[in-house]
Amino acid sequence: MPTARESLLDAALAALAESPWPGVRMVDVAAAAGLSRQTLYNEFGSKDGLARALVRREADSYLHGVDRLLGERTGPVDPLVAIAEWTVGEARSRPLLRALLTGCWGERLPAPKPVRRGAPPAGAPAQRRADAGLPAPSDVVALVRDRSLAALERASCGGCAGEASGDLAFRCELVVRLALSCVIAPVGDGVGPLIRTAVGDPGTESTPETTVETEAGKPEEPGAGAVLSGPSPTAVDR
Repeated sequence: MPTARESLLDAALAALAESPWPGVRMVDVAAAAGLSRQTLYNEFGSKDGLARALVRREADSYLHGVDRLLGERTGPVDPLVAIAEWTVGEARSRPLLRALLTGCWGERLPAPKPVRRGAPPAGAPAQRRADAGLPAPSDVVALVRDRSLAALERASCGGCAGEASGDLAFRCELVVRLALSCVIAPVGDGVGPLIRTAVGDPGTESTPETTVETEAGKPEEPGAGAVLSGPSPTAVDR
């Protein structure tokens, strides 16, 4: 059974799907949730407070999804690919999440305004958290990067073991930023192949072999019969 707050947020989100935010009325949100208008104002304080609460719930839901994927997938690359694919898919179907991730709000969405200076704190703890400030796109990138880094380091999976923390953090952030670029400009083959190509699997890297030229000009491992390129000893002596 959802709480009154969740019912009101669900009703507000449903209203937003039908009308741009300026056309969403508080009285209609309360009626759709089967609650009084006073209950709505007790929970959120104002329409701006309701907007902040909606965006905070989107942010929390997205980060919970990231944590779930990190717990379900294993290996040095698969969790990052899963996060990227899920991010792109969810952003396509959730306009509020897309705006949160990109910072592009438009006229239809409730771009959250900060709490008015000097305003009394909200009564509901959840609303005080929403009023305390919402993450910017760069904040979301950092949150996902840090969660991914911590999960991969805890797992100590084969491809991650021994990798410098700074390098791994860079890979985690690169994945998030590539995913956000695909939210704005989708790729035909999906984000997964792009991520795998960009990040790769550290365990599959190969070290170039050193070869020398033979007299016939064919590569050969250093050893008997190989002639190193350059002047001959006789030429040097002269």
